[in-house]
Amino acid sequence: MELMRHDVTFPLYVEVDEIFNLACPASPIHYQFDPVQTTKTSVIGAINMLGLAKRVKAKILQTSTSEVYGDPTVHPQTEEYWGNVNPIGRRSCYDEGKRCAETLFFDYRRQHNMPIKVVRIFNTYGPRMHPNDGRVVSNFIVQALRGHEITIYGEGTQTRSFCYVDDLIEALVRMMQTPSDVTGPINIGNPHEFTIRELAEVIVKLTGTKSKLRFQPLPSDDPRQRRPDISEAKLALKWEPKIQLREGLTKTITYFENILRKEASVPARVSNLVSVHV
Repeated sequence: MELMRHDVTFPLYVEVDEIFNLACPASPIHYQFDPVQTTKTSVIGAINMLGLAKRVKAKILQTSTSEVYGDPTVHPQTEEYWGNVNPIGRRSCYDEGKRCAETLFFDYRRQHNMPIKVVRIFNTYGPRMHPNDGRVVSNFIVQALRGHEITIYGEGTQTRSFCYVDDLIEALVRMMQTPSDVTGPINIGNPHEFTIRELAEVIVKLTGTKSKLRFQPLPSDDPRQRRPDISEAKLALKWEPKIQLREGLTKTITYFENILRKEASVPARVSNLVSVHV
């Protein structure tokens, strides 16, 4: 196995049998930092990876997202639902970029009969998330472990469904192994639904912190509900998540405890220097 560093917005020339295209920042604070580059990563990146797959006759899997459903009017979300996305909002660089990438994948299949796979990933969490990832699970855990107030946007009544990373990876591998007529899109996520406030309260309890909840205005276009219908995944992949929220959070909290403990052992001057470059 060879590890390469490459920007998918530029063509890539390698010989491969399978391509998993996961390229694109998934956290709002990161994909909104440079929204034009985010759109380019999803769209031009998809074109380049599809071009590579076409040239070397490789199977290719696109990791799309539950964000293609936008702020859904159908609940839970099935793959047949076309979504309710604001095409000009602050989140649209990610939402519409992923929607366009799906279009490209299915057009390549129709036009070139390529073996494509598309999955739509719902909220995923687990060890190896960055402390400054910006998504809700990592935010809450890091704030709790540091004894800070836990920031909730809105009233915390919006819902999400959280899938542990090991379950997600198993689903991706199974999807790639399916027959060529299984193209997706297929929802991958945990169908157990929690409010953001419930998530915060569970994390407070598991970390043993005295952190209080602090409520801030809700960002624009933030989805009110999010829960996958995984009937297709059960049927086509013989898959459903095994690790439930408390177990997954416990493992994730342990990971972040180790990360923050190492940070605390670094002299302040060096630690500040590192944080500048993160």
